Amino acid sequence: METAQMTPLPQALRDALAAAVPPLQGHCLDAWVVIGSAAAALAGAQVEVADLDLLTSQRDAERLITLWHAELDATYQPAAGDRFRSRFARFLFPAMPVEVMGGLELRAAQGWMPVRVHAIEHVACAGVEVPVPSRAEQIRILESFGRPKDLQRAHLLRAP
Repeated sequence: METAQMTPLPQALRDALAAAVPPLQGHCLDAWVVIGSAAAALAGAQVEVADLDLLTSQRDAERLITLWHAELDATYQPAAGDRFRSRFARFLFPAMPVEVMGGLELRAAQGWMPVRVHAIEHVACAGVEVPVPSRAEQIRILESFGRPKDLQRAHLLRAP
């Protein structure tokens, strides 16, 4: 699938994908997927993208922390720590930060629940194939997160 956008993707996102995807393809042992604002942009929503969010397994998060150790932002603490937990790491790539969430879980009424992506599509961008949740999956995931920014992204993904 190619992204069907009215406006081009921000160059910073294209550059971050070109830098991050080849090592992900070469070093991750498990499936991984781009989520958050970057995934919404790749699906055609007109959203502002401040970072590249990657959903990985815990073991792949550990592999990436070793691989990208020189770029690790050891002082950064993600917001909403009471709502999410994962093997989290933020890396300062030249184009934009890359955030890895290994084994991401969301606190729900029934306790901690793993965030799962049930339908993945591949988008060609910056010379690489990027796995993203399907539009419907992105909407489901963003709505489950429940934060105002996530609900706004879900709304934008519903737009024609």
